[in-house]
Amino acid sequence: MRAMPTTVTAVTALLLLTACGGEGGGDKAKDDAKQKQESVACSMAKVSLEVGPASEAPAAGDTGEVPVDLVNQGPACILDGFPEASLVAAEGEPVALAPTDGATAQKLTLAEGGSASFTVTYVRGPEDAGQSLDVKTLEISLPGATDTRAFPWSYGPVAHQGEGEGSGTGTGAADASVSAFQRSGD
Repeated sequence: MRAMPTTVTAVTALLLLTACGGEGGGDKAKDDAKQKQESVACSMAKVSLEVGPASEAPAAGDTGEVPVDLVNQGPACILDGFPEASLVAAEGEPVALAPTDGATAQKLTLAEGGSASFTVTYVRGPEDAGQSLDVKTLEISLPGATDTRAFPWSYGPVAHQGEGEGSGTGTGAADASVSAFQRSGD
């Protein structure tokens, strides 16, 4: 009779171990699948983007801000790093924007329907040809993505970084930057 309580105890322990997801339990497999799904980078194909309305810089030397909102239309995905934004003039290659000074990228997981935003900040340049970047398009891409989406730029010319109004050289990086992603909405 003494052997029976030991056997019952061993069977009970085995059942508890199985129920708790011990060796061979299904909970670990579910957790791994969920983590794998959430570790996928957000794709331009599954994200809707809206640019503006902007706080436009009214005159040369003034600073303007162009907000960009995005909503994840697909399964949960990750935004890990800074948004990639470039300004494109009528004739020229895209000018990539650096992150805003002091900004720190954060890793955001966006559930389906989740939203985030970032801001393009720029200094308006003079209307004189050659003294500013005559921007026609804002190109946007997500971290890790290879495709871009283009949006018309209607906020005036963008000043060249580190140049005064009277320099007239028309060269140098655009005086513009891109902020880190911030979670938006509820």
